[in-house]
Amino acid sequence: MVVLNKIYTRTGDKGETALSDGQRVAKHSARVDAYGTVDELNATLGLARLHAGAEMAGRIAVIQNDLFDLGADLSRPDMDKDGQAPYPVLRIIDAQVDRLEAEIDAMNADLAPLRSFILPGGSVLSAHLHLSRTVARRAERAATLLAAFEHANPAAVRYLNRLSDWLFVAGRVANNQGQDDILWVPGASRQE
Repeated sequence: MVVLNKIYTRTGDKGETALSDGQRVAKHSARVDAYGTVDELNATLGLARLHAGAEMAGRIAVIQNDLFDLGADLSRPDMDKDGQAPYPVLRIIDAQVDRLEAEIDAMNADLAPLRSFILPGGSVLSAHLHLSRTVARRAERAATLLAAFEHANPAAVRYLNRLSDWLFVAGRVANNQGQDDILWVPGASRQE
């Protein structure tokens, strides 16, 4: 259980922060950027959830909880030197990725195939889900950059990849099962 008695600590006033293993790093480090972008993604999903019906809101709530797990995962570089952390290390697992895939398949089953790219918009919920999708893609880029130079859980990267797909399909569902999608018309505004 997390207990926050005091919100400000002044320990980050010089541009450093503590990872969950106690290690101090620059606030602009790749690891902090990755889990900070996941936090931003969670905030955008909070906005989307305000416009969702009960079923979609419930699914978003589960994802928001997963994103806290993911942030905890990314904020913990490795186990302690002896291989044992003083408490269970929270990691994203393949079952969480599998759940997203199953939900994508279920949502996508009722949608007509796409004949063009989609412009973000339509319903308010769809617009928020598309915004979340773009933040998820940025979080994925940050996580893959981190993984190129430091340890990062491969399941965490897969989760972000699958989540952006989930958000795309959910955005279509939020647009009257895709019927109200706004399709891209290539070159529509060109004048020759």
